Amino acid sequence: MRNVMKSRGAGCVLAIAVVLPAVGGPAFALPAAPAAPSESPGADGPGATLLPPLPVRLGEDSPCTGISERTATGAAWSQTALGLSRAQRISRGGGVTVAVVDTGVSTGVPSLSGRVEAVDAAADDCVGHGTFAAGLIAAAPEKGSGITGVAPQAEILALRGTDDRGVPSVERVAAGIRTAADRGAQVIYVGQALRTGKAELTAAVAHATRRDALVVAPAAPDAVPREEQGPDGEMPEGPYWPAAAPGALAVVDFGPGGARQENAPPAHEPDLSAPGGEMVSVGPGGAGHYIGSGASLAAAGVAGTAALVRAYHPGLTAAEVTRRLLDTAYPSDTPRLDPYAALSLVQDRTEPSAQDPAPARMPPPADPAPRTRSLTIAAVGLTTVLLLAALAAVIPRGRARNWRPPAGR
Repeated sequence: MRNVMKSRGAGCVLAIAVVLPAVGGPAFALPAAPAAPSESPGADGPGATLLPPLPVRLGEDSPCTGISERTATGAAWSQTALGLSRAQRISRGGGVTVAVVDTGVSTGVPSLSGRVEAVDAAADDCVGHGTFAAGLIAAAPEKGSGITGVAPQAEILALRGTDDRGVPSVERVAAGIRTAADRGAQVIYVGQALRTGKAELTAAVAHATRRDALVVAPAAPDAVPREEQGPDGEMPEGPYWPAAAPGALAVVDFGPGGARQENAPPAHEPDLSAPGGEMVSVGPGGAGHYIGSGASLAAAGVAGTAALVRAYHPGLTAAEVTRRLLDTAYPSDTPRLDPYAALSLVQDRTEPSAQDPAPARMPPPADPAPRTRSLTIAAVGLTTVLLLAALAAVIPRGRARNWRPPAGR
Protein backbone atom coordinates (compact mmCIF):
# COMPACT_ATOMS: atom_id res chain seq x y z
CA MET A 1 0.00 0.00 0.00
CA ARG A 2 3.05 2.23 -0.04
CA ASN A 3 3.41 4.90 -2.70
CA VAL A 4 5.63 7.96 -2.76
CA MET A 5 3.81 11.17 -1.90
CA LYS A 6 4.27 13.79 -4.62
CA SER A 7 5.36 17.32 -3.79
CA ARG A 8 2.93 20.06 -4.64
CA GLY A 9 4.62 23.46 -4.93
CA ALA A 10 3.76 26.01 -2.29
CA GLY A 11 1.34 25.44 0.52
CA CYS A 12 3.49 24.81 3.54
CA VAL A 13 5.55 27.95 4.13
CA LEU A 14 8.21 26.39 6.32
CA ALA A 15 11.50 25.45 4.70
CA ILE A 16 11.99 21.91 5.90
CA ALA A 17 14.56 20.70 3.41
CA VAL A 18 17.56 22.50 4.82
CA VAL A 19 21.22 21.72 5.25
CA LEU A 20 22.47 20.72 8.63
CA PRO A 21 25.96 21.80 9.62
CA ALA A 22 28.52 19.18 10.47
CA VAL A 23 28.38 18.07 14.09
CA GLY A 24 30.39 20.56 16.10
CA GLY A 25 28.94 23.61 14.37
CA PRO A 26 26.28 25.90 15.83
CA ALA A 27 22.86 24.66 16.82
CA PHE A 28 20.51 24.26 13.89
CA ALA A 29 16.79 24.93 13.96
CA LEU A 30 14.10 24.83 11.31
CA PRO A 31 13.19 28.40 10.33
CA ALA A 32 9.70 29.43 11.32
CA ALA A 33 7.23 30.89 8.86
CA PRO A 34 6.92 34.67 8.72
CA ALA A 35 4.27 35.88 11.13
CA ALA A 36 2.99 39.03 12.68
CA PRO A 37 4.44 39.68 16.14
CA SER A 38 1.04 39.09 17.74
CA GLU A 39 0.42 35.73 16.12
CA SER A 40 1.84 32.26 16.50
CA PRO A 41 2.25 30.26 13.26
CA GLY A 42 0.10 27.17 13.36
CA ALA A 43 -2.02 28.41 16.25
CA ASP A 44 -5.35 30.18 16.14
CA GLY A 45 -6.76 32.80 18.41
CA PRO A 46 -5.65 36.16 19.74
CA GLY A 47 -2.89 36.71 22.23
CA ALA A 48 -0.41 34.17 20.92
CA THR A 49 3.18 35.25 20.31
CA LEU A 50 5.80 34.27 17.76
CA LEU A 51 7.19 30.89 18.79
CA PRO A 52 10.85 29.87 18.67
CA PRO A 53 11.80 27.16 16.17
CA LEU A 54 12.57 23.62 17.30
CA PRO A 55 16.21 22.50 16.89
CA VAL A 56 16.87 19.40 14.82
CA ARG A 57 20.40 18.71 16.03
CA LEU A 58 22.92 20.48 18.23
CA GLY A 59 26.58 21.13 17.59
CA GLU A 60 29.14 19.80 20.07
CA ASP A 61 29.62 23.20 21.69
CA SER A 62 26.01 24.33 21.52
CA PRO A 63 24.01 24.74 24.72
CA CYS A 64 20.94 22.64 25.34
CA THR A 65 17.62 23.95 24.11
CA GLY A 66 16.15 26.22 26.75
CA ILE A 67 12.65 26.73 28.04
CA SER A 68 10.36 28.67 25.72
CA GLU A 69 8.88 31.76 27.30
CA ARG A 70 6.16 31.97 24.66
CA THR A 71 2.82 30.22 24.68
CA ALA A 72 0.36 29.52 21.90
CA THR A 73 -3.04 30.42 23.26
CA GLY A 74 -5.12 29.03 20.41
CA ALA A 75 -5.42 25.56 18.95
CA ALA A 76 -2.90 24.44 16.33
CA TRP A 77 -4.11 24.01 12.75
CA SER A 78 -3.19 20.33 12.97
CA GLN A 79 -5.72 19.78 15.77
CA THR A 80 -8.49 21.10 13.54
CA ALA A 81 -7.25 19.16 10.51
CA LEU A 82 -7.32 15.91 12.49
CA GLY A 83 -10.72 16.62 14.04
CA LEU A 84 -9.36 16.00 17.53
CA SER A 85 -12.30 17.63 19.31
CA ARG A 86 -14.58 14.90 17.88
CA ALA A 87 -12.13 12.04 18.23
CA GLN A 88 -11.30 12.84 21.86
CA ARG A 89 -14.97 12.59 22.79
CA ILE A 90 -14.62 8.90 21.95
CA SER A 91 -11.13 8.15 23.25
CA ARG A 92 -8.28 10.00 24.95
CA GLY A 93 -5.77 7.16 24.99
CA GLY A 94 -6.08 6.24 28.65
CA GLY A 95 -4.34 3.02 29.66
CA VAL A 96 -2.09 2.89 26.58
CA THR A 97 1.69 3.31 26.72
CA VAL A 98 3.43 4.99 23.80
CA ALA A 99 7.21 4.61 23.69
CA VAL A 100 9.16 7.58 22.32
CA VAL A 101 12.52 6.50 20.89
CA ASP A 102 14.15 9.85 20.23
CA THR A 103 16.34 12.43 21.97
CA GLY A 104 14.66 11.79 25.33
CA VAL A 105 11.59 13.27 27.00
CA SER A 106 11.81 15.85 29.74
CA THR A 107 9.84 15.05 32.89
CA GLY A 108 9.51 18.75 33.75
CA VAL A 109 6.78 19.59 31.27
CA PRO A 110 3.44 20.41 32.97
CA SER A 111 1.27 19.01 30.16
CA LEU A 112 3.04 15.62 30.49
CA SER A 113 3.35 15.68 34.26
CA GLY A 114 3.07 12.28 35.96
CA ARG A 115 2.83 10.36 32.68
CA VAL A 116 6.47 10.04 31.60
CA GLU A 117 8.65 7.08 32.52
CA ALA A 118 12.23 7.44 31.32
CA VAL A 119 14.68 4.58 30.75
CA ASP A 120 18.29 5.26 31.76
CA ALA A 121 19.26 8.83 30.69
CA ALA A 122 16.18 9.48 28.56
CA ALA A 123 14.73 11.92 31.12
CA ASP A 124 17.36 14.44 30.01
CA ASP A 125 16.42 15.90 26.61
CA CYS A 126 19.09 18.40 25.62
CA VAL A 127 17.81 18.84 22.04
CA GLY A 128 14.08 18.92 22.76
CA HIS A 129 12.89 16.93 19.74
CA GLY A 130 11.72 13.92 21.76
CA THR A 131 9.82 16.12 24.21
CA PHE A 132 8.23 18.02 21.31
CA ALA A 133 7.11 14.72 19.74
CA ALA A 134 5.83 13.43 23.09
CA GLY A 135 3.75 16.60 23.38
CA LEU A 136 2.23 16.02 19.96
CA ILE A 137 1.36 12.51 21.06
CA ALA A 138 0.08 13.02 24.58
CA ALA A 139 0.21 16.59 25.94
CA ALA A 140 -2.81 17.47 28.06
CA PRO A 141 -4.35 20.94 27.61
CA GLU A 142 -3.10 23.57 30.02
CA LYS A 143 -4.82 26.68 31.30
CA GLY A 144 -4.24 29.60 28.95
CA SER A 145 -3.42 27.44 25.92
CA GLY A 146 -5.43 25.51 23.36
CA ILE A 147 -2.57 23.17 22.44
CA THR A 148 -3.21 19.48 23.09
CA GLY A 149 -1.72 16.18 22.06
CA VAL A 150 -3.67 13.59 20.11
CA ALA A 151 -3.99 11.18 23.06
CA PRO A 152 -3.82 13.39 26.18
CA GLN A 153 -4.30 10.52 28.65
CA ALA A 154 -1.69 8.15 27.20
CA GLU A 155 1.45 7.22 29.12
CA ILE A 156 4.90 7.98 27.67
CA LEU A 157 7.88 5.61 27.89
CA ALA A 158 11.00 7.59 26.96
CA LEU A 159 14.06 5.90 25.44
CA ARG A 160 17.14 7.33 23.76
CA GLY A 161 17.66 6.71 20.05
CA THR A 162 20.33 9.43 19.76
CA ASP A 163 23.25 10.88 21.68
CA ASP A 164 22.77 14.08 23.67
CA ARG A 165 23.38 16.16 20.51
CA GLY A 166 20.55 14.48 18.62
CA VAL A 167 22.73 12.30 16.37
CA PRO A 168 21.00 8.91 15.97
CA SER A 169 22.65 5.51 15.66
CA VAL A 170 21.38 2.18 14.44
CA GLU A 171 22.35 0.48 17.69
CA ARG A 172 20.54 3.00 19.89
CA VAL A 173 17.34 2.98 17.83
CA ALA A 174 17.25 -0.83 17.58
CA ALA A 175 17.85 -1.21 21.32
CA GLY A 176 15.15 1.38 22.04
CA ILE A 177 12.56 -0.47 19.95
CA ARG A 178 13.38 -3.81 21.58
CA THR A 179 13.35 -2.39 25.11
CA ALA A 180 10.06 -0.58 24.51
CA ALA A 181 8.43 -3.80 23.30
CA ASP A 182 9.80 -5.79 26.23
CA ARG A 183 8.41 -3.19 28.66
CA GLY A 184 4.92 -3.56 27.23
CA ALA A 185 4.52 -0.46 25.05
CA GLN A 186 1.54 -0.90 22.72
CA VAL A 187 2.76 1.81 20.33
CA ILE A 188 6.42 2.63 19.59
CA TYR A 189 7.23 5.99 18.01
CA VAL A 190 10.66 6.40 16.42
CA GLY A 191 11.76 9.95 15.63
CA GLN A 192 14.61 9.13 13.24
CA ALA A 193 14.88 8.09 9.59
CA LEU A 194 18.16 6.18 9.10
CA ARG A 195 19.71 5.28 5.77
CA THR A 196 21.58 2.31 7.22
CA GLY A 197 20.79 -0.52 9.62
CA LYS A 198 18.37 -2.53 7.51
CA ALA A 199 19.14 -5.87 9.18
CA GLU A 200 19.25 -4.59 12.76
CA LEU A 201 16.17 -2.38 12.52
CA THR A 202 14.13 -4.93 10.57
CA ALA A 203 14.89 -7.46 13.30
CA ALA A 204 13.96 -4.93 16.00
CA VAL A 205 10.60 -4.18 14.35
CA ALA A 206 9.94 -7.93 14.00
CA HIS A 207 10.69 -8.30 17.72
CA ALA A 208 8.15 -5.57 18.51
CA THR A 209 5.58 -7.09 16.17
CA ARG A 210 5.84 -10.46 17.94
CA ARG A 211 4.99 -8.62 21.16
CA ASP A 212 1.99 -6.93 19.55
CA ALA A 213 3.53 -3.44 19.49
CA LEU A 214 2.94 -1.09 16.54
CA VAL A 215 6.07 0.74 15.33
CA VAL A 216 5.48 4.16 13.73
CA ALA A 217 8.36 5.98 12.02
CA PRO A 218 9.00 8.77 9.48
CA ALA A 219 9.36 7.86 5.82
CA ALA A 220 11.74 10.81 5.30
CA PRO A 221 14.20 12.78 7.42
CA ASP A 222 13.21 16.22 8.68
CA ALA A 223 16.41 17.64 7.19
CA VAL A 224 19.46 16.28 5.37
CA PRO A 225 23.01 16.92 6.63
CA ARG A 226 25.36 18.35 4.01
CA GLU A 227 27.61 15.32 4.12
CA GLU A 228 24.70 13.05 3.13
CA GLN A 229 23.82 15.05 0.01
CA GLY A 230 25.10 14.39 -3.49
CA PRO A 231 27.82 16.47 -5.19
CA ASP A 232 25.20 18.82 -6.63
CA GLY A 233 23.05 18.92 -3.52
CA GLU A 234 20.92 15.92 -4.49
CA MET A 235 18.85 14.54 -1.63
CA PRO A 236 18.87 10.80 -0.88
CA GLU A 237 15.64 9.01 -1.69
CA GLY A 238 15.79 6.21 0.85
CA PRO A 239 14.78 3.67 1.86
CA TYR A 240 14.81 4.82 5.46
CA TRP A 241 14.79 2.59 8.49
CA PRO A 242 12.94 1.52 10.56
CA ALA A 243 10.03 2.91 8.51
CA ALA A 244 10.80 0.58 5.57
CA ALA A 245 10.83 -2.55 7.74
CA PRO A 246 7.90 -4.98 7.36
CA GLY A 247 5.36 -4.31 10.09
CA ALA A 248 6.33 -0.66 10.60
CA LEU A 249 3.96 2.16 9.65
CA ALA A 250 5.80 4.71 7.47
CA VAL A 251 4.52 8.28 7.69
CA VAL A 252 5.06 11.45 5.64
CA ASP A 253 4.04 15.01 6.43
CA PHE A 254 1.92 17.73 4.86
CA GLY A 255 1.47 21.36 5.84
CA PRO A 256 -1.47 23.72 6.39
CA GLY A 257 -1.95 24.11 2.64
CA GLY A 258 -2.32 20.35 2.21
CA ALA A 259 1.06 19.77 0.54
CA ARG A 260 4.68 19.21 1.45
CA GLN A 261 7.23 21.92 0.86
CA GLU A 262 8.58 21.61 -2.68
CA ASN A 263 12.19 21.06 -1.56
CA ALA A 264 11.40 18.67 1.28
CA PRO A 265 13.52 15.51 1.50
CA PRO A 266 11.89 12.81 -0.64
CA ALA A 267 9.75 10.32 1.24
CA HIS A 268 10.28 6.63 0.56
CA GLU A 269 7.08 4.61 0.08
CA PRO A 270 4.97 6.15 2.87
CA ASP A 271 1.89 4.28 4.07
CA LEU A 272 0.10 7.25 5.59
CA SER A 273 0.34 11.04 5.71
CA ALA A 274 -0.48 13.37 8.59
CA PRO A 275 -0.01 17.02 9.59
CA GLY A 276 3.70 17.73 10.01
CA GLY A 277 4.28 21.31 8.86
CA GLU A 278 4.18 24.27 11.26
CA MET A 279 3.49 22.02 14.22
CA VAL A 280 3.21 23.51 17.71
CA SER A 281 4.18 21.60 20.83
CA VAL A 282 6.07 21.78 24.11
CA GLY A 283 9.80 22.19 24.61
CA PRO A 284 12.17 20.42 27.00
CA GLY A 285 10.91 22.29 30.05
CA GLY A 286 8.20 24.63 31.25
CA ALA A 287 4.81 25.32 29.70
CA GLY A 288 6.01 27.30 26.68
CA HIS A 289 5.81 26.15 23.06
CA TYR A 290 8.03 25.70 20.01
CA ILE A 291 7.27 25.34 16.32
CA GLY A 292 8.73 22.73 13.99
CA SER A 293 8.18 20.73 10.81
CA GLY A 294 9.01 17.35 9.34
CA ALA A 295 7.90 13.80 8.71
CA SER A 296 8.97 12.80 12.22
CA LEU A 297 6.32 15.14 13.64
CA ALA A 298 3.68 13.68 11.36
CA ALA A 299 4.63 10.24 12.67
CA ALA A 300 3.99 11.49 16.21
CA GLY A 301 0.40 12.31 15.28
CA VAL A 302 -0.09 8.82 13.85
CA ALA A 303 1.38 7.26 17.00
CA GLY A 304 -1.06 9.28 19.10
CA THR A 305 -3.97 8.15 16.94
CA ALA A 306 -2.86 4.53 17.29
CA ALA A 307 -3.03 5.07 21.07
CA LEU A 308 -6.60 6.37 20.76
CA VAL A 309 -7.61 3.29 18.78
CA ARG A 310 -5.86 0.82 21.08
CA ALA A 311 -7.56 2.40 24.08
CA TYR A 312 -11.04 2.31 22.54
CA HIS A 313 -10.65 -1.06 20.80
CA PRO A 314 -8.39 -3.01 23.19
CA GLY A 315 -9.15 -6.29 21.46
CA LEU A 316 -7.45 -5.25 18.21
CA THR A 317 -3.94 -6.49 17.48
CA ALA A 318 -1.19 -4.15 16.28
CA ALA A 319 -1.69 -5.39 12.72
CA GLU A 320 -5.44 -4.77 12.97
CA VAL A 321 -4.83 -1.24 14.26
CA THR A 322 -2.57 -0.57 11.28
CA ARG A 323 -5.20 -1.89 8.89
CA ARG A 324 -7.87 0.24 10.56
CA LEU A 325 -5.77 3.41 10.25
CA LEU A 326 -5.16 2.70 6.57
CA ASP A 327 -8.71 1.63 5.74
CA THR A 328 -10.25 4.75 7.30
CA ALA A 329 -7.72 7.24 5.92
CA TYR A 330 -8.90 9.99 3.60
CA PRO A 331 -8.06 9.12 -0.03
CA SER A 332 -5.10 11.05 -1.40
CA ASP A 333 -1.75 10.47 -3.16
CA THR A 334 -0.77 9.10 0.22
CA PRO A 335 -3.85 8.35 2.37
CA ARG A 336 -4.40 10.98 5.07
CA LEU A 337 -4.90 10.15 8.71
CA ASP A 338 -8.47 10.44 10.04
CA PRO A 339 -8.62 9.73 13.80
CA TYR A 340 -12.39 10.07 14.14
CA ALA A 341 -13.07 7.60 11.32
CA ALA A 342 -10.51 5.17 12.75
CA LEU A 343 -12.36 5.20 16.06
CA SER A 344 -15.95 5.20 14.86
CA LEU A 345 -15.97 2.89 11.84
CA VAL A 346 -17.74 -0.40 12.43
CA GLN A 347 -15.80 -3.08 10.61
CA ASP A 348 -16.96 -6.58 9.70
CA ARG A 349 -14.27 -8.83 11.16
CA THR A 350 -16.00 -12.10 10.22
CA GLU A 351 -14.07 -14.24 7.78
CA PRO A 352 -15.74 -16.10 4.91
CA SER A 353 -15.99 -19.87 5.30
CA ALA A 354 -13.25 -21.85 3.58
CA GLN A 355 -15.56 -24.83 3.01
CA ASP A 356 -16.84 -25.60 -0.46
CA PRO A 357 -20.51 -24.71 -0.91
CA ALA A 358 -22.92 -27.63 -0.65
CA PRO A 359 -24.08 -28.94 -4.05
CA ALA A 360 -27.56 -27.92 -5.09
CA ARG A 361 -30.18 -30.64 -4.57
CA MET A 362 -32.73 -31.06 -7.36
CA PRO A 363 -36.11 -32.62 -6.46
CA PRO A 364 -36.72 -36.11 -7.90
CA PRO A 365 -38.86 -36.28 -11.06
CA ALA A 366 -42.57 -36.50 -10.35
CA ASP A 367 -44.39 -39.82 -10.77
CA PRO A 368 -46.30 -39.55 -14.12
CA ALA A 369 -49.10 -41.95 -12.99
CA PRO A 370 -51.12 -39.42 -10.95
CA ARG A 371 -50.86 -36.90 -13.78
CA THR A 372 -52.07 -39.46 -16.35
CA ARG A 373 -54.92 -40.48 -14.10
CA SER A 374 -55.94 -36.88 -13.63
CA LEU A 375 -55.91 -36.23 -17.36
CA THR A 376 -58.09 -39.30 -17.99
CA ILE A 377 -60.64 -38.25 -15.41
CA ALA A 378 -60.71 -34.77 -16.83
CA ALA A 379 -61.25 -36.07 -20.36
CA VAL A 380 -64.15 -38.31 -19.28
CA GLY A 381 -65.73 -35.48 -17.38
CA LEU A 382 -65.43 -33.14 -20.33
CA THR A 383 -66.98 -35.74 -22.67
CA THR A 384 -69.91 -36.22 -20.29
CA VAL A 385 -70.52 -32.49 -20.09
CA LEU A 386 -70.46 -32.12 -23.86
CA LEU A 387 -72.86 -35.08 -24.29
CA LEU A 388 -75.34 -33.65 -21.78
CA ALA A 389 -75.14 -30.27 -23.47
CA ALA A 390 -75.91 -31.87 -26.84
CA LEU A 391 -78.86 -33.77 -25.42
CA ALA A 392 -80.18 -30.62 -23.79
CA ALA A 393 -80.23 -28.96 -27.21
CA VAL A 394 -81.61 -31.88 -29.29
CA ILE A 395 -84.40 -33.32 -27.07
CA PRO A 396 -86.55 -30.13 -26.83
CA ARG A 397 -86.39 -29.71 -30.59
CA GLY A 398 -87.43 -33.35 -31.13
CA ARG A 399 -90.41 -32.94 -28.83
CA ALA A 400 -91.49 -29.85 -30.74
CA ARG A 401 -91.66 -31.99 -33.89
CA ASN A 402 -93.44 -34.89 -32.13
CA TRP A 403 -90.40 -37.04 -32.54
CA ARG A 404 -90.70 -40.56 -31.21
CA PRO A 405 -88.24 -43.36 -31.20
CA PRO A 406 -88.92 -46.04 -33.84
CA ALA A 407 -91.22 -48.82 -32.65
CA GLY A 408 -89.88 -52.28 -32.18
CA ARG A 409 -86.44 -51.19 -31.59
